[in-house]
Amino acid sequence: MPIRRLFARISRLLLLTLTLAATQHSAASDRLPPALQLALDNARIPAEAVSVWVQPVDAAAPTIAFNARTPMNPASVMKLVTAFAALERLGPAHTWRTRVATHGPIRNGVLEGDLFLVGGGDPVLGYDRVWKLLRRLRALGVERIAGDIVLDGSVLRLPAHDPDAFDGRGLRPYNSGPHGLLLNYNTLLLGLYPGKAANEPVTLAAEPALAGIDIDNRILTSDAPCGTWYGDLQASIEGGRRLVLSGSLPAACGPRTWSAAPLPPAAYGAALVSTLWSEVGGRLGGTVRDGRTPADAKELFSDDSPSLAEVVRDMNKWSSNVIARQLLATLGSALPSSTAPVPDMVAGGARLAGELLAAAGVDTDGLVIENGSGLSRIERIRADSLGNLLLKAWQRPWMPEYIAALPVAGLDGTARGRLRNSPASGQAHIKTGTLNGVRAMAGYLLDRHGRRHAVVMMVNHPEAASSAAAQDALMDWLWAGAP
Repeated sequence: MPIRRLFARISRLLLLTLTLAATQHSAASDRLPPALQLALDNARIPAEAVSVWVQPVDAAAPTIAFNARTPMNPASVMKLVTAFAALERLGPAHTWRTRVATHGPIRNGVLEGDLFLVGGGDPVLGYDRVWKLLRRLRALGVERIAGDIVLDGSVLRLPAHDPDAFDGRGLRPYNSGPHGLLLNYNTLLLGLYPGKAANEPVTLAAEPALAGIDIDNRILTSDAPCGTWYGDLQASIEGGRRLVLSGSLPAACGPRTWSAAPLPPAAYGAALVSTLWSEVGGRLGGTVRDGRTPADAKELFSDDSPSLAEVVRDMNKWSSNVIARQLLATLGSALPSSTAPVPDMVAGGARLAGELLAAAGVDTDGLVIENGSGLSRIERIRADSLGNLLLKAWQRPWMPEYIAALPVAGLDGTARGRLRNSPASGQAHIKTGTLNGVRAMAGYLLDRHGRRHAVVMMVNHPEAASSAAAQDALMDWLWAGAP
């Protein structure tokens, strides 16, 4: 056979092989695994309500791309976008600085003038660190502040925030808005200890104490089984400062921890600082109030937050909406001044996040960022965009911090209850998201052959809550090395 004819035949065979491979790949890409499809059928969730994207991190094309170009509500999975943008723009070592300053001298144990607590937008400034700041002031010899303690949160230019807007439960901590001087996540931790019999009072231990807040505890013990125990608990504010707790807690539950956000961030901060200054033995001539720091104020000392890598871990492991909102606003403060003006730093953060994704090569068509937390009815992202974001993150120098921040299915965080009885338990770093009508997950899974996959699945449907089994079926299928 002439050489030319031999090469021609080989070329045709090669082309046929490639065509068949492409056809097979296309068929695989737009078809769901049988176990996943069965789980969706059992949950009565139609195909058009589901978006799935899967690709090995070392592959050039997806294994599955099912309805992957349809923008969907990701719920808390949107935090992956916020984390990506924050690490990309700020770096994993970024910290926030809180400063303590005054414009008066210290004489004979008295700080003459006002004390300024100047926020830097720190998302994780807990009450223990605030206590240490005030204790440090006492160590400098300050026994009494003659003027006011001024809380300055002006570092973040923020829109008006209505905590009731999302679901009418404005006292739930997940509805708290961002603030330039956010203290203790704006949260009051409530330890609940049920009695031994029905109708006995539930003992309450609140932490931290908040000056001026009166807690009226009306929660009673019930003899119901311990199911969704918090479903029968209510919190309300009466007269601006009276926190009323009502409902029941089953004795079968034993001690539980509940949380409330009884005040807006500025008022909460004032109540907390007032309490802590008294606890460290300090006296105050004026009041604790919101305000600005004058230009001639002298810094006494400062405190730096944990690194962004640690903050992102706290955000994603436990799906903290408050931290996510703070990160997005922080990104807004990093928006270059040369860009077109934005109404506030939340809008600026959303813009910068979109620009950072686009610069990284992620298609942002259909992307809608409202607050960066996923606690939104309008946030949207495509599964293929989210999947490509995961692939880009895998190639970044901060990849270890990004993955380490994700809950491990079956082991920790919000995914600790997933894949418990599956061989895939412990093999998936997965961020989950849940709202009424939304159930989503995205992250990385290591299969039994040692190959890692980026995986995304979103369900937007009234029966979305029933899709957990379908998501687990997808991860089991991936772990088995089915692709």
